[in-house]
Amino acid sequence: MSDFSEIVDSLENRVGQLLNKHEKLKTANAQLEEEIINLKLKQQQFEQEIEALTEKNNSLKLANSMLGSDQHKRETKLKINALVREIDQCIAQLSE
Repeated sequence: MSDFSEIVDSLENRVGQLLNKHEKLKTANAQLEEEIINLKLKQQQFEQEIEALTEKNNSLKLANSMLGSDQHKRETKLKINALVREIDQCIAQLSE
């Protein structure tokens, strides 16, 4: 009979340990999920910042080319031609 109660006590201890481990793992999992959410938010912020900086860089390149930089003369001419075409289209639409 004492062997039976020792087995039951041992099982109770093991079940208690498993429950403790389960709770610890649930807590760690919740923390990791929260960290994932925070990292995704940071990633979105960085992507937006990269996009804004890319647009700013393109604007600066365009401004530099319009100031007469030899490096970007072709790009400037193409941009000006595209703008002139857009203006011509607008004028044509207005005159209809």
